Amino acid sequence: MTERLAVVAMGFWHVHAPEYAAYAAEHPRTRLVAVWDDDIERGTEAARNLGVPFEPDMRRALALADAITLTSATTRHTEIALAAVDAGIHVFAEKLLAPTVAECTAILDRGAETGARVQVSLPRLYDGSTTTIVDTIASGVLGRISYARVRLSHHGATDGWLTDRFFDPAEAVGGALTDLGCHPVYLTQLFLGLDVSTVSATYGRLTQRRVEDNAVVTLGYEDGRIGVCETGFVTHADPFSIEVHGTDAALRFAEGDPTVTLTQPGGVHTPLPIAGDSTSAFDQWVDHIVAGTSATDNLTRAVALTDVVSAANDAASTGTTRHLNARLRHHL
Repeated sequence: MTERLAVVAMGFWHVHAPEYAAYAAEHPRTRLVAVWDDDIERGTEAARNLGVPFEPDMRRALALADAITLTSATTRHTEIALAAVDAGIHVFAEKLLAPTVAECTAILDRGAETGARVQVSLPRLYDGSTTTIVDTIASGVLGRISYARVRLSHHGATDGWLTDRFFDPAEAVGGALTDLGCHPVYLTQLFLGLDVSTVSATYGRLTQRRVEDNAVVTLGYEDGRIGVCETGFVTHADPFSIEVHGTDAALRFAEGDPTVTLTQPGGVHTPLPIAGDSTSAFDQWVDHIVAGTSATDNLTRAVALTDVVSAANDAASTGTTRHLNARLRHHL
């Protein structure tokens, strides 16, 4: 491929929309050609800032595109993604890909039929600290893995910089867990496995919004492993952190630390150097388009993420523990 792919930024609902649009504008194999948004004022401002046209009609916007970045309201992802992949247009999507597993499957199945390449932004999968932890687990030094805890939070709700639309269930599907909490969920599944058996959740509304701004989700596994995913929009001075525990040793990491710490019996602490970051999700997506390959691992994890998040939202609203579909878990 010599000509750069024409990319349309579909929606500026999400806070990461400018970031992904900038990727499209700056990548040597892509060019940003237009912005679409269902909010004309928001879309017009975004297009002006990026120096490209604003197209208010969704179908006409897609007609301009070889590929799209999808950062609309989560509840519009399925509609837009299906319209894109039906036309063979490649999709780089903010998480969640879609609100339900069935919708994710419909998008991916249709994309496979038309040759549209889909990738979901799960950026912390490709951090050097994540690679170091995964490689250390694989080495066997931790023994049998028993527990993982991942926490990621910020103060967007209490400081007022997170816009009201993130608290609107008609657009956002859920609150802190559905947005920021996706990162702890997919990392916990990376460390412990995709074969989650049960999901339970406690949600809080410290700022009294219509969706949660504080959340803890617990993942259960049939062999006794436990994963804890913590998130929120209401905390200060709270670095992103990871713990992975096994029968023989443990790993700990906090954002800003130069190493991952391995703790072994007798209180022996060994700093492990952090690997370099892997290729970013956006760059991987472009590579898949050029090569005609599929982001198999990324998409498997994106579907598994939707499965857990939708189960957690249901568990929190009903006060019950959700048992995940065994056939889906076997497929994943």
